[in-house]
Amino acid sequence: MKLRHRLIAYLVGLHLVFFALAIFVYGEKPLVVVGVELFLLASLALGIVLVGRALQPLDYARRFRDLLQDHNYAARLQQAPNDELAGIVSQFNDMLDALYQERLKLGEQRGFLDRLLEATPSAVIVFDFEDRISLVNASAQALLGVVAPEGKTLADWARSRGDFIEGIDAAGRERSLDLLSQLEALPLGDSRLLTDTDGRRYRCQRGQFFDRGFPRHFLLMDELTEELESSERATYEKLVRVLAHEVNNTVAATGSVLDSLLFYQPQLNAGDSEDFSTAIEAVKRRNASLGEFIERFTRVVKMPVAEPRATDVAAMLDDIVQLYRESSRARGISIDWTRRDAVGLQRVDRNLMEQALLNIVKNALEAVATTQQEDATHVGRVQLEIAQEVGRVRLSVIDSGDRLGDVPAGQMFTPFFTTKKGGQGIGLLFVREVLNRHGFNYRLAPDGQGQTRFDVWLTR
Repeated sequence: MKLRHRLIAYLVGLHLVFFALAIFVYGEKPLVVVGVELFLLASLALGIVLVGRALQPLDYARRFRDLLQDHNYAARLQQAPNDELAGIVSQFNDMLDALYQERLKLGEQRGFLDRLLEATPSAVIVFDFEDRISLVNASAQALLGVVAPEGKTLADWARSRGDFIEGIDAAGRERSLDLLSQLEALPLGDSRLLTDTDGRRYRCQRGQFFDRGFPRHFLLMDELTEELESSERATYEKLVRVLAHEVNNTVAATGSVLDSLLFYQPQLNAGDSEDFSTAIEAVKRRNASLGEFIERFTRVVKMPVAEPRATDVAAMLDDIVQLYRESSRARGISIDWTRRDAVGLQRVDRNLMEQALLNIVKNALEAVATTQQEDATHVGRVQLEIAQEVGRVRLSVIDSGDRLGDVPAGQMFTPFFTTKKGGQGIGLLFVREVLNRHGFNYRLAPDGQGQTRFDVWLTR
């Protein structure tokens, strides 16, 4: 029973008692009894009216509650006809107006945040209270290649090997799964530089925010590959220029002095003359080698701008195969095509691309030769492929050397890093610069089957 009904029942019951008492004394003073009964009726009516007026704020409070439950903040309560309730109704309406304005502001901020997340180049992943993915922006989907990851944790997604965007190959899936596992292990509040299986580098950070008083995590990812490579390039360009300047000056001066010393050879005894000239020629050869050594570094720095023209890449590789075929056969290494699709002409700078491919094939042959030295039973082979894939052309050099098993992907194209004895670490550096200037994607990695693959995608 409602409070209103209980109060009215109480007034009616109380007045009935008084009516009964009045009737009991009716025989003695009838006129007084009639007056008392009229008074009681008036009192009952007044009591009911006052109860209604007293409980009217509760009616407004109930209507206010209903509006809040329905989230109908645009509605307003009708102003009360009396001054006593006008303040309460006005306060309720002010609260509704404040809630309505706050809701509009939050809606605008939410819309702005949604548009910002979709437009930002940073990858953003937001989790719910149980660390399940609740939001993935467009940059994160493109970077990770995932489809509909919402409702799963990163670990669940990696274990279930969920859906990926159309067109992503097996290597791309492995890259995404490896990156997801690294993101899962990223501690709260930590910012780290992560590297995927393709050698691309990312700055990743895990943070948190509070939603309804409880913490929720989020991940921010920015690809730094191009930025870091530009910084590295600027650093080693300065270093190489300084070294080249000093070494070239020394080589030129030393060469001039050595030529001057040879002028005095006829003045020596016959026995000393030959030893003298032999020693001077040896120093001149070493001096020339030093000049060639530094020139190899400066070629990377002074690389011209790529001028792509329609080029038969398959024919270019045929020339490289012919160049190395006999020397490879003498070392027991086979080099040949295993796949050769008709892909037509490709827009590349022939001079730069040919030099880059020469480096790639040469590295493959050296890796196979090193493996043969360690294992005389090893069957050395270098395989070439050119394949037409969906929307792009893949060029691959595959060797059986498998020398990259223990090399971190992030170090593969680091300036001056090498796995070869006596290597200078500029071959892959040169290749990277050529491919970057063409805008081609590439990957150098073991294939898990005892081989190393260098894949280049000639179409962006």
